[in-house]
Amino acid sequence: MRRYLVPVLAASALCAALLPRAAAAQDSGFNLDVHARDQATAKQIGLPVYPGAVPWTEKDSDSSAADLGFALNSFHFSLQAASFVTSDSPDQVLAFYRRPLSRYGEVLECLHGQPVGRLTATRSGLTCSDKHGGRVDVNGAGDSDHELRAGQPDHFRIVGVERTQDGRTKFGLVALVLPKDDDSK
Repeated sequence: MRRYLVPVLAASALCAALLPRAAAAQDSGFNLDVHARDQATAKQIGLPVYPGAVPWTEKDSDSSAADLGFALNSFHFSLQAASFVTSDSPDQVLAFYRRPLSRYGEVLECLHGQPVGRLTATRSGLTCSDKHGGRVDVNGAGDSDHELRAGQPDHFRIVGVERTQDGRTKFGLVALVLPKDDDSK
């Protein structure tokens, strides 16, 4: 989740620069909304909690969740994420989440940023990487993430799974809304 802090910090800096203008532009149709909270639930993300899982908190953090958002007129970015841990295997966690994720469309499985199996992209265009060729990092684990994804390329859910050093399974639930691609207009 640390990787998400960079866009939020950039958004916060942009907000600080724009706030004086926002006050002067209140009646001009200028809309700005920014929030950063250390609370997000699986229910808000739109997925159930894996049975028996407990919240995972990083050693240097007080929270296992984040709710971040930035909207400036038609530009929208939103991230809701929550991390959990269980003694069950990664395969059991992935199997559990396939059905709930299917509510959002075809479920794409990704390993090290590459598709697993025959499905390489969903009918909606969702892939294992973002539009610019990068990856969405769910648990701060870089390329070791094993993920399930479902939804649209600009609004999707992710379940990312990894093994901890003590043999447990850490997983992150993410709902992500990315800005619309201007090239599609």
